[in-house]
This record gives sequence, structure tokens and C-alpha cells, in this order.
Amino acid sequence: MTPNHALLLAAGRGSRMGQLTSEQPKCFAKLAGHRLFDWQRAALHAAGLDTLGIVTGYHGEMFQNSGCEIYENERWESTNMVASLACAARVLREHPCVVSYSDIVYHPDSVRRLVQSEADVSITYDLQWLSLWQTRFDDPLSDAETLRLRDGRIIEIGGRTQDVNEIEGQFMGLLKFSPAGWAAVEKIRTGLSSEARDRLDCTSLLQRLIAAGVSIVGVPVEGRWCEADTGEDLEAYERKMSQPGWSHDWTWPDGPQPIRRVRATT
Repeated sequence: MTPNHALLLAAGRGSRMGQLTSEQPKCFAKLAGHRLFDWQRAALHAAGLDTLGIVTGYHGEMFQNSGCEIYENERWESTNMVASLACAARVLREHPCVVSYSDIVYHPDSVRRLVQSEADVSITYDLQWLSLWQTRFDDPLSDAETLRLRDGRIIEIGGRTQDVNEIEGQFMGLLKFSPAGWAAVEKIRTGLSSEARDRLDCTSLLQRLIAAGVSIVGVPVEGRWCEADTGEDLEAYERKMSQPGWSHDWTWPDGPQPIRRVRATT
């Protein structure tokens, strides 16, 4: 069954954004003239996902007129991302669903490739991750996580390493669950203590699914996306946008048109 549902996980504040999130959700920060949320919504719709839901928390009232289905994580301050996702369990039990972090931007083709996967659990990963991490960090391995595959399936994700060869790509924060895939997630969560359920993040969940024998298909992409954890990330991407042919330029002709910064000349 082809998905037409998507969920954005937008409950957390994103404190590393500093003043950019002092009075608004993280995905309301702007990049190339538009909110991250606007880029996400446009890309998901361009990929054919007509029903968009949002799991809200911090300043959730700002999504009330978004035209999206709202799922509230009332405990957003004390829970992690999987607990937020579980707030939308109703739709995940009933429909195949693409799930997106709210601090990323991406080309619609990445979503289209993910939608085409027939696996119960699929994720996208970037083959050109290193160039993006070199833009963001002096030492890319200080933040990058392991990702290894065998026959197109993820066999390890989310670990730390000092060996770039243990990273075959970088998880982007785009996933797809079928109802059967979500049932496997609920089985994992049921076996955890309440404290462990609250702390569970997405990559830890994926590693637990792998350990339980659940097949997770990796969908490779090459660039054309960005992750924004800090204001410095946003500034770095603005600079890169002025360079023709940048590998991680996520924009597309029919989407929101980027407003590029023009450097003053003397």
C-alpha cells in the first residue's frame, strides 16, 4: 500500500538553536527565506503525501492554523522522539506513514524514493554525508553515527566511531513505517520500563528493532538535504547556497523559491 500520510515530529524546543527558538518551535526557524516547516510541508506534498500530521509540544499553539492534523505530546519536556511519535499511534496503526524530523530540509525525490520501498520499516541515508558534516563540524566524526548495511538492509546504526569506514551513510531523519512495522515498534516499547520508553530516541529504536530481527531497508540518496541543529548550521547553509552546484542544495523548481543572501560589495 502506497503511503499518503506523513508525520512531522515537532514537539521539542531545539535548545541548541538559542534565541531562534526562544518564542517559536524549532522548525519555524528560517533557511533561504522560508521556515524549515514550509520546506518540509512542500516537499512532502510534492512527493504525493496529501495528509500531514504534526506531533507538537513546545509552542504547539503556533501550528493550530497550519491545516495539518495535530497530535500533542503533553510531556514533551521529559520525553524523547519515539514517545512523541507514539502520540500519533492511531494513524500509524491504520496507514503506512512517512515520518520526518522537523529540523531537516530535503528534496521531494528523497521522499519519493522512500515511499517506493515496500519494507515494513525503511529509512533514507545520505551517501555524501561527509561533505555535509565537514561543513558543520571541524571534526565530522565528533557527531556522525555508524551506519552499516548488508544486502540493502541496515545491520547497525547510531553508534560512535573514529573510523569513517564504519559509516556507509548518515541517517537523515526520514523514515517509513507500515502498520506491521509500527506494531513491531509497539512490541519493543511494551517491553521497556516507563523510564526507558520516555528516553528512547529513533536510532536507538532502530537498533533495537534490528536486534529483534526486524528487517530495516536502507534507501540511499546523494545529498540534497540538510540538518539544522544550531544557528551556525543555518548560517553555513546560507553561505553554501551561494555556491553553484552545492551537493546538498535541497531546493527544486516547483517548490518554495529560496531567497538567497547577497553579499555587499565595496
